[in-house]
Amino acid sequence: MIKKSRVAFTLALLCCSGLALQAPTNAAPADKTIYKETNLFHVGGEGGWDYLLVDSAHKLLYVPRVTHTMVLDAVSGKTVADIPGQKGNHGTAIVPELGRGFISDGKDASVTVFDLNTYAVLGKVPAAEDADGIIYDPASRKVFVSCGDANSLVVLSPDVDPKTGKADTTVPLGGKPEFLAADGRGRLYVNLEDKDLVAVVDTKTMTVSAKWPVAPGGAPVGMSMDTQKRRLFVGCRKPQKLIVMNADDGKLLAELPIGAGVDATAFDDGNVLASCRDGSLSVIRETSENTFEVVQTVKTRPGARTMGVDLATHQVFLPTAEFGTQVSAQGRPVPKPDSFMVLVLGRS
Repeated sequence: MIKKSRVAFTLALLCCSGLALQAPTNAAPADKTIYKETNLFHVGGEGGWDYLLVDSAHKLLYVPRVTHTMVLDAVSGKTVADIPGQKGNHGTAIVPELGRGFISDGKDASVTVFDLNTYAVLGKVPAAEDADGIIYDPASRKVFVSCGDANSLVVLSPDVDPKTGKADTTVPLGGKPEFLAADGRGRLYVNLEDKDLVAVVDTKTMTVSAKWPVAPGGAPVGMSMDTQKRRLFVGCRKPQKLIVMNADDGKLLAELPIGAGVDATAFDDGNVLASCRDGSLSVIRETSENTFEVVQTVKTRPGARTMGVDLATHQVFLPTAEFGTQVSAQGRPVPKPDSFMVLVLGRS
């Protein structure tokens, strides 16, 4: 009896050990990303908001507020500066090596140039109607501005004379551009919202070299890129999808469901993010070669449709506000006065 009991005990111990060894293989991957709210900056002030830009090196956030652009401390949320003089701004691009920043102003059809150190406005450069998305491409050393109503891309040299200077050139796109991304190798990708296309611009010749459909997505607005694996991430509103495309030939690699009212996508350390007006942030990962999955849907705040990502800390900053019952002429909820905020997400 003693020997049988010992054998039974030993077998049971081995079985338990085997189960313990096998358990992790059925558990969630160790690198699965979990985003959660870590802070909330109550900023206040007047004006709506659009594309938020993160300056990781200096821990700053640039937030357009229609007639002025706020510069916030990315750690505390406190206001560092407030750049005045815009009529209907949308986004900011910075060129650290020249100490300059650039703000797209859709209502003024111009780009405001300011000093990165003093935040003083240096002047304005004419752009085109509805100057909207704006980025700086270090590879071509150009600032690119998507001008929606003008159906064009305006190209500026960052050392342009802010008082008397003009754009280098204007690239006709044949559609209404939204946001854009550069691959650092001579290509620029621009969403054409009204055509359901991505336009590919050769930054050497400043001509459109291709146009790729975003089907089964539609109304593409958000744009970001994994420059190493050559993937484009396009946020579409109609229908609500995140489209993954090959950046070399436009081939569709994946389509994934996201929330309503997407306005921005971002790529950070293997994670594809899509921020949506309905108060959701979709987190997508490539789980195997050319296979993408939604690994998390984060509840954020209603109206948090745009975002900026700190590539150093992997924090996500989402601007929004509190909303009442009042509705605008466009049928959207009107923010409560002085309720503007920035939601901060961190990951574990």
